[in-house]
Amino acid sequence: MKSHPVLLLAALLASTPALTRAGTASTAPVVSVQEDSAFQQWWNGKNLTGNWFGARDALADYGLTFTGNYQGVFYGVVDSQKGSRGFYDMQINFGAELNFGKALNLDALEGVKAFGNVRYRDSWAGSNPNNFVEANSMFNPSNFQSGTQWRVLSFGLEAGTADNLPVKDMVVLRGGWLQPQKEFADQPLSKLFVNNAVNSAKGIGGNIPFSSSFSTWGGTLKVKPIDVWYVKGGLFMAFPQATASSNHGLAYEGYAPNPDLNGLMAMAETGITPKLGAAELPGKYAFGGYYWGVDNKSFFGAHYDGQYGFYGQADQMLFREPSPEVEPLAKGPSDGKSVAGKDFKQPVSMDKPKLSDQGLSMFNLLSFAPKYNNLFPFYFQSGLVYTGLIPGRDQDLTMFSVAYGSYSFYNIENLQENVGNINQPNYTMVFEWGYRFMINGFSYIQPLAQYIVKPNGTGNVQNAAVLGFQVGATF
Repeated sequence: MKSHPVLLLAALLASTPALTRAGTASTAPVVSVQEDSAFQQWWNGKNLTGNWFGARDALADYGLTFTGNYQGVFYGVVDSQKGSRGFYDMQINFGAELNFGKALNLDALEGVKAFGNVRYRDSWAGSNPNNFVEANSMFNPSNFQSGTQWRVLSFGLEAGTADNLPVKDMVVLRGGWLQPQKEFADQPLSKLFVNNAVNSAKGIGGNIPFSSSFSTWGGTLKVKPIDVWYVKGGLFMAFPQATASSNHGLAYEGYAPNPDLNGLMAMAETGITPKLGAAELPGKYAFGGYYWGVDNKSFFGAHYDGQYGFYGQADQMLFREPSPEVEPLAKGPSDGKSVAGKDFKQPVSMDKPKLSDQGLSMFNLLSFAPKYNNLFPFYFQSGLVYTGLIPGRDQDLTMFSVAYGSYSFYNIENLQENVGNINQPNYTMVFEWGYRFMINGFSYIQPLAQYIVKPNGTGNVQNAAVLGFQVGATF
């Protein structure tokens, strides 16, 4: 069907801002795109030290990345066995990783990496709030009190299959100077809290040296037969006084005064990582066990070659806020008419909406061990974290956790029968609340509160209340 000349003229007038005079050159409209200032780019960026004038991105393109962060916590002990006082504790972490696939431009080596990490923690006596709270060390209000001063945390190699097999990272092998606590019973949300039990020990650390300060020779193997199921095992050198500050993470021969006391540590874990429902709510459900092969005694003096225990983990995102809408594309070429059986009346977006990060998540962990030679045969912790609870504060975190540790009944009997201690420890419990206020892209301040019930397990140490705040920045 032919177009009418009047309609063509109307279309021309509607699409042209102004008609040019004959013989006058037309000028295309100038679209101005305002870029963020250098200050805005730095303020909204991910690192306090910025992009190093482009060097950071250039090095990352060649596979070399650097990490670092600062964390400082003020603990205002407002009520405790020794009264009230303020304490300030801190740590600084530095790390580096080299991806050989990127460095050599070989896709087959994309999963092969070298890594290393070091840390500094304050060793000043005034940094330890437990000097007033007098809790069992596992329930120390601060998780920065083991392995103080400079410490080598890890270095080694990782060899993974990346995308070279049907399942991403189907096989991953790690070896070197490793931290077992970073390899097993991993709960990222628990790291938001400052109490040592929740952040680091998880009950296991009350029985064996299982903390971020325990580094040792070892290796791990992780296999994912399918995308949502994995099996992981690890073997490590075990040795006495592993987390002592004096060894600075340099105990490469184990227990230097007598290496014959060294032993073997083994850990194993299997789990599933489903994504539930249309919102693809991520979860992790795992079960694992450990063996610590260092000579020890039971509470009644019997000798054992080692200690063992088990743990179960259940982490799940419970609710995800609606995803932001994707900008619709323009209408199709027929402007609302059908072409070849396709309807272009409604704009159709070709992009899948990005899932929102905002919502509610939980984490849970339970650990148990024989009561004859483990101080904490039963322990559990649970927590809730909401990302973006307050409108307009999409990256802020609102959090709560509770942890409970039950002391061994055999330890109670030993204290009663052999020591004459009638007021024996039975349990310790801690509650922690916090709100992480993101200042910008790389820093935050986190007001917090802790309440510790029976700090050392007995009724002869007063319950403790702690108010304070944490500050942090990513370098």
